[in-house]
Amino acid sequence: MSFTIVEQAPARMNRSELAVPGSRPELFAKAAKSVADVVFLDLEDSVAPDEKAQARKNIVQAIGDVDWGEKTLSLRINGLDTHYMYRDVVDVLEQSGERLDLIMIPKAGTAADIYAIDMLVTQIEAATGRKKRIGFEMIIETALGMMNVDEIAAASPRNESLHFGVADYAASTGARTTGIGGPHPDYGVLTDVEEGAERRYHWGDMWHYPVSRMIVAARASGLRPVDGPFGDYSDPAGFQAQARRAAVLGCEGKWAIHPSQIALANAVYSPSEAEIAKARRILEAMEQAQKDGKGAVSLDGKLIDIASIKQAEHMVRLAEQIAGS
Repeated sequence: MSFTIVEQAPARMNRSELAVPGSRPELFAKAAKSVADVVFLDLEDSVAPDEKAQARKNIVQAIGDVDWGEKTLSLRINGLDTHYMYRDVVDVLEQSGERLDLIMIPKAGTAADIYAIDMLVTQIEAATGRKKRIGFEMIIETALGMMNVDEIAAASPRNESLHFGVADYAASTGARTTGIGGPHPDYGVLTDVEEGAERRYHWGDMWHYPVSRMIVAARASGLRPVDGPFGDYSDPAGFQAQARRAAVLGCEGKWAIHPSQIALANAVYSPSEAEIAKARRILEAMEQAQKDGKGAVSLDGKLIDIASIKQAEHMVRLAEQIAGS
């Protein structure tokens, strides 16, 4: 282990994160009653320019009036390159009380972007006497943001999670796709020519690199990595496939842009009973090994060691969090 110890962000359930437009107040109570771990009330892409002021008022009222239960509540503000952003932060924090947990910063491009929001939030908290510190979620969705992802992740002690914004990232990098997440038929490889054998075409995951890169930056700074939206909410199998591949890479959760995607995300990012049972067996086996003075032990014909303990402990903690939620 490095002498540099990575401090972990506050632990929160983040399997599913439901997007709710601030211009649709009729959806707020439904979102609060959903099984989503996190709800983010949106002032950015899902709200038309001429509706942003009213959407902001809707959110201010909803934060105080709606019973959000134990759900984590986030606010996606407009980008720093717009004239809406400062009012999003000032009005909502000054007028909505203590219930808001997080601010989601879209199109984070540099560490200075996070510093700017941190400065503004810190001043508001001091001026209003706010007791609960607001945390930050950052969306990596531009080439600039991906280039600076390490610095962004470490830019503020408020930082809690990094999210991959696939649609804007595709536009920023000039990717040849108009879909929001998912594979592309042109991104693949053709097998070599073999006499008497048919050549086969294998689709690839065009988002593997940016998701992996974001995860490394998040974990190196103790943040939660979260996969972003999958646009075709009429394709649950496609959503599950994208969620599983992100989970395998290390993501803790995925966005839901439609209520039907919440349960899918929760299922993918929850350990199965078999996985939990195996994790508990690993911990029991290692506990016995330590009593016997051994640093490693075999279980079911496979070596398990200290790294196995860390993986098993994480899975058991997650299962306990889910059971208690």
